[in-house]
Amino acid sequence: MTKAKKIQAIRGMHDSLPAETALWQHVEDVVKRVLSRYGYSEIRLPIVEQSQLFKRAIGEMTDVVEKEMYSFDDRNGENLTLRPEGTAGCIRAGIEHGLLYNQQQRLWYIGPMFRHERPQKGRYRQFHQLGAEVFGLSGSDIDAELIMLTARCWRELGISDHVELELNSIGSLQERARYRDALVAFLEIHKNKLDEDCQRRMYVNPLRVLDSKNPNIQQLLHDAPALSEYLDEKSKQHFASLCAFLDQTNIKYKVNPRLVRGLDYYNHTVFEWITKNLGAQGTICAGGRYDELVEQLGGQATPGIGFSMGLERLILLVQAINPNFTAAKMIDVYLIASGEGTQSAAMQLAEDLRNKIPSLKLMTHHGGGKIARQFSRAEQCGARFALVLGSNELSTRKVTLKNLATGEQETLQQADIAVHLAKLLT
Repeated sequence: MTKAKKIQAIRGMHDSLPAETALWQHVEDVVKRVLSRYGYSEIRLPIVEQSQLFKRAIGEMTDVVEKEMYSFDDRNGENLTLRPEGTAGCIRAGIEHGLLYNQQQRLWYIGPMFRHERPQKGRYRQFHQLGAEVFGLSGSDIDAELIMLTARCWRELGISDHVELELNSIGSLQERARYRDALVAFLEIHKNKLDEDCQRRMYVNPLRVLDSKNPNIQQLLHDAPALSEYLDEKSKQHFASLCAFLDQTNIKYKVNPRLVRGLDYYNHTVFEWITKNLGAQGTICAGGRYDELVEQLGGQATPGIGFSMGLERLILLVQAINPNFTAAKMIDVYLIASGEGTQSAAMQLAEDLRNKIPSLKLMTHHGGGKIARQFSRAEQCGARFALVLGSNELSTRKVTLKNLATGEQETLQQADIAVHLAKLLT
């Protein structure tokens, strides 16, 4: 029989192996706890949505919609898309289930997103985001609290000294439209100095030229009109108030007039948390306000603001800052059975202990083998203790408990082992 060819993962789709998932779980648990303490509730959303949802929300002329979405026709002829971001789907669900109109909501979600980009470290075609969205509040105070929430996440992850906050106000959609005209006029004068990418974006999405990574383009933009000159008094006051809140809570930030974000729906506040520890892929969290998006997607006018964290990059940063991170031990007790008739008794004992100590992490050895091999397996699993049930223990209703760190062991009555273990594990 011919050996079957191995099937490998699709390019840009990344496996997280058990040794890595402990760090993933740690990072996710920290952020989820912070969100819960600020009053946010989880919402679980489909991975697949109608393509039109993202075209209307993100903008048909953005790179995401033009080049990066995974879209397909299903058997019913509907054009569907694997979600490239989370905000649009969250709003769709809010409208559909009546969560938004005349209400305040603080929601969060987590899961995979999909974009067909060139894979590189920290940037995959299937990537994971944890996002939070706030609806029904239009003041700068909630903008500030959302940023404070993210700052608390960095403190609890131990990375605060390695991230920087950048802020900008991009005004209302109307103010930005006026600025767009001025920017296009400037770019047309200097068209021969623009690279191919900026020439392509100049008419379809000119604000994206502002965050070009080409140093020649950035030099040229020093003479470009400033977006801040096109903001009205209301927009300026909103941004000044946000900065004042951050100043009062000692959150450091840099106003970056080139920060515009890549999606069409943002207005007023935009922000990014960036790091220099990951090379070119330096943004670990980004967000902003989108006060007209709910109405744009068919709901009643509702202000909104949110952020998303790129979990792959965040985990790379935590790893870089704390390369010696070790997760909590996966197993408290490894139960060893040795001798005739001991396996069934060991499994019954294991279930009894799980009933009496619900938080106990206990693994029972299966497959037999010499007792030395079973102890070796217990140590490989990182267990703190080994419980040994041999033929002698079986006949006397006893069990041997061994501390795998110190080598100390004691023999106890099976009826007493649950109470004894509970004390040792507190």
